[in-house]
Amino acid sequence: MQMTRWVCYAIGYVFITSGVIKLINGDFKIIFANLGIPYPELLLFLVAIAEIVCGTLICARMYIRKASSILIVIMLAAVLLTKLPLLSSGAFLHFLFEARLDFVMLLLLLAVYKYN
Repeated sequence: MQMTRWVCYAIGYVFITSGVIKLINGDFKIIFANLGIPYPELLLFLVAIAEIVCGTLICARMYIRKASSILIVIMLAAVLLTKLPLLSSGAFLHFLFEARLDFVMLLLLLAVYKYN
């Protein structure tokens, strides 16, 4: 169980910092606008807040299944919207490189979801 605590801290760290950066770095507004999704600024704000709140809950080991479910959806959307298009240009190795953190976080989120 000690390992689970450290995994929760690692997950929380990644998502809390990611959410904060999305709120303070204006470049993310451009990134979200270029994804072609409706209401990109609102969605950016909601994703950032969800990452901060869910990351904090996982760090605190509270509502882990609910928080990890939300983050799994965010990670799947991130892969589908930002990484999968790399495959259409035939850049398989580039896709693997760009998606490495996404895949690791998905696996960790699935592990804490299953074991909590």
